[in-house]
Amino acid sequence: MINEKMYALGAAPSAIRQLFAYGLGRKAEIGADKVFDFSLGNPSVPAPPQIAEAIRELSELPADKLHGYTPSQGSASTRAIIADDLNERFGGGYSADDLYLTMGAAASLDICINALTVPGDEVIVIAPYFPEYRMWIEAAGVRCVQVNARESDFQIDAPAVAAAITERTRAVIVNSPNNPVGTVFSRENLAELAEVLSAASEANGEPIYIISDEPYRELNYTGEPTPWVPSIYPNTLVCYSWSKSLSLPGERIGYVLVGPDVTDSRRVYLAVCGAGRALGYICAPTLFQAVIERCIKAPVDVEAYVANRKTLTDGLAELGYEFIEPQGAFYLWVKALEPDAQAFADRAKAHELLLVPSDSFGVGGWVRIGYCVAHDVIVNSMPAFKALMEEYR
Repeated sequence: MINEKMYALGAAPSAIRQLFAYGLGRKAEIGADKVFDFSLGNPSVPAPPQIAEAIRELSELPADKLHGYTPSQGSASTRAIIADDLNERFGGGYSADDLYLTMGAAASLDICINALTVPGDEVIVIAPYFPEYRMWIEAAGVRCVQVNARESDFQIDAPAVAAAITERTRAVIVNSPNNPVGTVFSRENLAELAEVLSAASEANGEPIYIISDEPYRELNYTGEPTPWVPSIYPNTLVCYSWSKSLSLPGERIGYVLVGPDVTDSRRVYLAVCGAGRALGYICAPTLFQAVIERCIKAPVDVEAYVANRKTLTDGLAELGYEFIEPQGAFYLWVKALEPDAQAFADRAKAHELLLVPSDSFGVGGWVRIGYCVAHDVIVNSMPAFKALMEEYR
């Protein structure tokens, strides 16, 4: 006997990772230069040199200090360094005891969902959304409630969120800069959401939380900082990862922040600790806790993504494709050339273009193009995009 729910998840893996695996196979068959793989959010920008330097220095430490366990919630010194950095950037009076270090933002989100809900509760997601949200929510025995973003600009539709809230609503997941669209939710838009959630929390008699998923926080091209959600809505838990900002996706290092302004913050923080324990997300990788402690001020290189974004959007616009101009992250949300996004993506594969159909993000009719690839991939893909467009004309 096995868990049939887990079997179903294993038998139907992520559409994004399936496409990535397909791309690896095609590259082995015909050569990597002939496959234009835009499937995965895998940064091509090298990690800052400080990272390699820190790893070299740390490798000289005794084994117990380099690879030994830290406390379950992470090293106190690392958490203190992160809290100091957050205070310097955003204020908030954070301390080491407000932070729980995790294996990346995925673990952070799973922990928060399990800390804030019980089976039968509801969590709202803003579509289009990262597909794994639904899996983590439903695995916790919780109902995933989808609310579509505004069609005009893909900002949060606050009145639609208000209409979706029930007495079982426990949280809303907010992701800005957004995967898959690249939208940065404005301070005004987040304030609208905060007003809705404050009113609903009062009516329900208990807080409705924001779970703010922020791995792309620093990848912002608007010229203005990404709004700090806890300064707008105090009942916010922040989930962060250095996967994108420092190009460390495979190292799985991030955190949950439960600030002092969260209602019953100590109880919520301890629930986060308990969920981490129950899920097995304890003692984040020791080596990379120490790396982050030394490299918290390492610069974030966005210039390569800026150049890629311009080359891609200029090229696709000239060919007649419609898309949403990305304000952050490293994804382009492109209108499919037929209503069936999967069918369009399948036709694109015939041109060795690996585009993720929008169905797995909760909406139809679009594809996601990840432009965190080598610049040459974008340049060399344009004849394939042209041939694909000509098929539809």
